[in-house]
Amino acid sequence: MRIVVFGAGGVGGYFGARLAAAGNEVGFVARGRHLEAIRAGGLRVRSALGDIHLPAPAASDDPGALRRADVVVFAVKLWDTEAAAAARPLLTDGGIVIPFQNGVESVERIGAATGADGVLGGAAYIAATISEPGTITHTGTMARLRFGALRPGQVGAAKAFHAACVAAKIDAELVADVERVLWEKFAFLAPMSGLTSAARCSIGPIRADPEMRDTLRLAIEETWSLGRARGVALPDDFVARQLAFADGLPAQMKSSMLHDLEAGRRLEAPWLSGAVARMSRALGLSAPVNATLYAALKPFCEGRG
Repeated sequence: MRIVVFGAGGVGGYFGARLAAAGNEVGFVARGRHLEAIRAGGLRVRSALGDIHLPAPAASDDPGALRRADVVVFAVKLWDTEAAAAARPLLTDGGIVIPFQNGVESVERIGAATGADGVLGGAAYIAATISEPGTITHTGTMARLRFGALRPGQVGAAKAFHAACVAAKIDAELVADVERVLWEKFAFLAPMSGLTSAARCSIGPIRADPEMRDTLRLAIEETWSLGRARGVALPDDFVARQLAFADGLPAQMKSSMLHDLEAGRRLEAPWLSGAVARMSRALGLSAPVNATLYAALKPFCEGRG
């Protein structure tokens, strides 16, 4: 299968490398020092699930320099989503874009640039980051993709990509209700990323401290209430299940947003905690915890640059 990974960071770099190592033709859209390192020494993945070294992958900061693809794995940060317009010429006839981004607004934003008929829904579950240019470091063993068609005409392409993932030994699930999947991830990730970033600490101290744990619970409850108000079938026991999930994460796990904050990069907070607050206001709901987390992070959203 021909695949282009648009954004070779923690998510795109990790899963793209796995797909390439399994024999798929994978090109990477990257930039800056990361791209320079990939061109000079290849792309490396360090992971408890097995290290990978791609000695000379196709990589460019110009999407037009890469071959057209059956699937574009779209994994840029949320502030770069409008770059999806550059992905459209990459697609073969019948090619699809699968956004594996945080948040719940990517399908609409990408569809406006590439055409809604070719955009599926997707969610990635992994703690991985660019630890140094050219190297992706995966924390823990969680590395999962869930995705699915949003229109009947997308089903065949979704099945084909799922087969490629399975052949690459990626934990991948083809789901029927992908909107629910997106909200299940968002309703945990937005609070977790907001709180770990505002507190400047990993999940371990947060879940162990009664006050911080309660703050996490309240933020999840707000996001769950928002999803239910928007008609998403989030279960009644969702909040309790997410806290149990948090208890099973490696204590040292940090959100990708905290990694960005520590490195002085831009933050996705406007589309995470900020989006919970914004969408809640639009429906007349109250989301004071998420609004406060966003307010605490807002001075850092543009990064040190």
